[in-house]
Amino acid sequence: MKKTVLAFSRITPPMIERLRQDFEVIVPNPSNGDINAQFNEALPHVHGLIGVGRKLGREPLQNATNLQVVSSVSVGYDNYDLAYFNERGIMLTNTPDVLTESTADLAFTLLMSSARRVAELDAWTKAGQWQATVGPQLFGSDVHGKTLGIVGMGNIGAAVARRGRLGFNMPILYSGNSRKTELENQLGAQFRELDQLLAEADFVCLVVPLSEKTRHLIGQRELELMKPSAILVNISRGPVVDEPALIEALQNGRIRGAGLDVYEKEPLAESPLFQLKNAVTLPHIGSATHETREAMANLAVDNLRSALLGERPKNLVNPQVWK
Repeated sequence: MKKTVLAFSRITPPMIERLRQDFEVIVPNPSNGDINAQFNEALPHVHGLIGVGRKLGREPLQNATNLQVVSSVSVGYDNYDLAYFNERGIMLTNTPDVLTESTADLAFTLLMSSARRVAELDAWTKAGQWQATVGPQLFGSDVHGKTLGIVGMGNIGAAVARRGRLGFNMPILYSGNSRKTELENQLGAQFRELDQLLAEADFVCLVVPLSEKTRHLIGQRELELMKPSAILVNISRGPVVDEPALIEALQNGRIRGAGLDVYEKEPLAESPLFQLKNAVTLPHIGSATHETREAMANLAVDNLRSALLGERPKNLVNPQVWK
């Protein structure tokens, strides 16, 4: 008898067909009524969940008595109560590595857009304001040769560092839990404690996972350490930054600008950030390319199939539950 899978988001029709080769697949459909009701109704019957964007823990999963694995189509897993998963023996898998380069591309998109005031000047041009040669009041900042500080030198941080050093001749500073001697040798990257990095860098790029240690890692004190000419880029998780403190720093010109893909509350329907010309705001699209999302979905399917067919998944977040 086939096991049952509930595919609740970010899964394409070809992925559904792949899953149907081995499993019974339930896909909630808005045309059939409330999505949440369909999700909850299916839970007692499912052995596997695949998707992203739902907070899953004790209360949401109390009726999922047969659940063996949650395959998240994401790298981050802060939406999941890992302690509860471990208590229940539920496997959690994720999709690292395949989105590294796309997310690093977006970091540089935000960095350059903020430095050269792309969003602001695009709106200004489309509004018919370009009546004469642009003057100093609309000048941006150079990127090449400036110091790039990376907070969190994992795979994505390293990809950002390569773009900065090899593409734009930027000196690289980094902070994190461990020294990266290979990158130091390859790129001339220099380790700094966080406070020193903030004081020295022209661009600060946040690439850390969200944890209790990194929640509000960047607040008022840290923003005051940055240069007035510095730009903050956040592609990690919104709560890594104290958003009200950042808004105040941008409003007061304490830092030059910010390029943001993530926020404390998502989706973000309204915010003082939207009124700030020195904030570039994107809707959490770090991995949102056709190629990368397909690769993530395929990897998530592979993880799910392995778990439910009795093989150890390649990307098992909590290996202690593997039996």
